[in-house]
Amino acid sequence: MSLYKMKEQLAVIGVELRTCTEEVRSLAADSGASIETVRERQKYQGEIEERYNLLRTEIEREEAETRQRLKEENPISITGGEEHRMQAAMAEFIRASAGIGKISEEARNLLGAIPTPHASGGEKLMPVNIQNTLVHEPFTTNPLRKVIGVSDIPGLELPKIAYTIDDDGFVNDADTAKELKLKGDKVSFGRFKTKIKARISDTVMHGSDLSLASYVQNALNSGLAAKEKRVILAETPNTGEEHMSFYDTSNGIKRIGGTDLFKAIKNALADLHEDYRESAKIAMRFADYLEIIEALSNGNRTFFNTPPEQVLGKPVEFCDAAVNPIVGNFNFARLNYDGPMIYDTDKNVETGEYLFVVTAWYDVRILLSSAFRIANVGITDGGSGGSDGV
Repeated sequence: MSLYKMKEQLAVIGVELRTCTEEVRSLAADSGASIETVRERQKYQGEIEERYNLLRTEIEREEAETRQRLKEENPISITGGEEHRMQAAMAEFIRASAGIGKISEEARNLLGAIPTPHASGGEKLMPVNIQNTLVHEPFTTNPLRKVIGVSDIPGLELPKIAYTIDDDGFVNDADTAKELKLKGDKVSFGRFKTKIKARISDTVMHGSDLSLASYVQNALNSGLAAKEKRVILAETPNTGEEHMSFYDTSNGIKRIGGTDLFKAIKNALADLHEDYRESAKIAMRFADYLEIIEALSNGNRTFFNTPPEQVLGKPVEFCDAAVNPIVGNFNFARLNYDGPMIYDTDKNVETGEYLFVVTAWYDVRILLSSAFRIANVGITDGGSGGSDGV
């Protein structure tokens, strides 16, 4: 008899046992029932209970054997939390990709991996759950991920403004109205390829699951974060990537000046339209913030404990690559990864290193340049826009 059938029969016997137990209680409380009748039903109750316990013991023995068999067939089916099982599954996937063993069915299910062979070339697709972790989990090494939108939607198109009013003149910010007229009211994201490489030594590859999974994940996370920061905050972007940088003049973000950095940031905030200023944040270098604090404190050391939001008037994200503070509503900037990532592996027999390579397609778009300002000390004419004059 199968385990399913045994459990089904146990449920039937359980119902019969409960019915008989209630009957014995009723007879015992009935002064008109003979004691022989009560004892007869009590004996029958004991027989049913014995059958129930025997079958339950057999089911528990069968389940224990099944768990042990699964544990031997799938090493990741061990006791532990979901995070531990995911780390073990990821380690199994990495080793299998490098030709060391095979990935089990349980690991495939946990990672959301496409079974191989697959018409889509599934053996080279990054498992869904690993890709989601790389794309969507915040990285401490890319602070701007906390404020800009992040998605992984193939062929993404977004309206620059998420709402409309039945009135052609509803946009009351002159800069925004001009930008929409010059550039249109929709943004289409492209596909720009990048390769992130994680070098894995023999000792790490054959070490513990936790060490392997953490090492590779940290390497890939750091690589993606470094690439994202470089393109978003590049002073001299690569050809074709100019539109991704806040600092490139092609985006037309106004630069607002002041006699010092504190006043430049204050002027930049004041120059923003109120629709953007309400939810504005500031991205700047921590060293620049310390210079502002030192100038404002006038020797008062307790001033250094004041939260940056109280000092500058808006929340601050520190990023060392932000050579000039960026002020604005970062909801109007988005990083999008287009389609599934692809992985490949190789080994350098001379060094004993394994190479785990992930190819991703991405794009960064500033939906509305008028939602941002750049604080630039030295500009005294009220600021300047980019090449399009916005």
